[in-house]
This record gives sequence, C-alpha cells and structure tokens, in this order.
Amino acid sequence: GVKARQYPWGVVQVENETHCDFVKLREMLICTNMEDLREQTHTRHYELYRRCKLEEMGFTDVGPENKPVSVQETYEAKRHEFHGERQRKEEEMKQMFVQRVKEKEAILKEAERELQAKFEHLKRLHQEERMKLEEKRRLLEEEIIAFSKKKATSEIFHSQSFLATGSNLRKDKDRKNSNFL
Repeated sequence: GVKARQYPWGVVQVENETHCDFVKLREMLICTNMEDLREQTHTRHYELYRRCKLEEMGFTDVGPENKPVSVQETYEAKRHEFHGERQRKEEEMKQMFVQRVKEKEAILKEAERELQAKFEHLKRLHQEERMKLEEKRRLLEEEIIAFSKKKATSEIFHSQSFLATGSNLRKDKDRKNSNFL
C-alpha cells in the first residue's frame, strides 16, 4: 500500500518526496523533538509514576511540615515502624498463647477436680459397703456362736436324755429279765 491523499487538483502520494514534504517534515520534527520527548517522558511521566507508587507504599518526598525527606530517612522510619508492629504482634500472640494455656489449665483442673470428687464418692460408697459387710459378718458370727451354743446345749441335753433313757431301758430290761425268772 501506497499512502495517498486526494485533493481537488489531484492525488498526492504522501511518502513520495517529489509530491509532498511530509517525509522531510516528519524526520525534522522527530530528530529535533526526540530528545525533548525523552526528557519530558523521564521527568514528568516516569517521575509521576514513581512518586505515585512510592506514596502507595508509604514513602513521600516531603515530611509532615513540607520539609524534604530523603528516601533513607523514610526507609528507616518505615523499618522502625515495621519492627514496632512486629514486636506488638509477637506480644499479642504471646498473650493469646498464655490465655489459651490458662484456659486449658482451668479445664484440666476442673476435670481433675471432677475425677477427685468421683473418686471420693466411690471411696465413700466402698467404705459404706465394707461397713455393711462387716456388720453382716459380725451378725453371722454372733448367729454362729449362738447356734453353736444351742447345738452344744442340745447335744448335752440329748446325751443326758439318752443316758437317762438308756439307764431306764436297762432297768426295764433288768426288770423284764427278773420277771422272767
């Protein structure tokens, strides 16, 4: 493609130097204004972009009293601020950790207290059961002793009655035998 413009007097090829001065004008403008364009781009556009980005990050060229501040001073201030923030967060995390440990200790102490109460309750039940069994044992021993006494008395009574009946039987036998004779 050829670049051309149409006029009432005819068609002009823009890129053809015999038809148009556009090529020479363009080269002259570019050559003479290129350095100015670079300078403007660097000082205005790039500097504006850099300043905006640094301000987003918290860096400024001027301090609170509109005094110029170096990047090093701003960096040191930011570093100090960050260090303080980090220490504050570490302290906050330590406090949270200590709080959680205290909560866990309280839970464990409560569980230990409940276990101790349960143990004491079971111990008391065991002691009561033991006392009941001891009482039953004592009553049974008393019954055994009473039974043994009754048995001994009964045996004595039985043996006496047996002897008495035995001697009566012998007397009766002797009587019968003497009657026989």
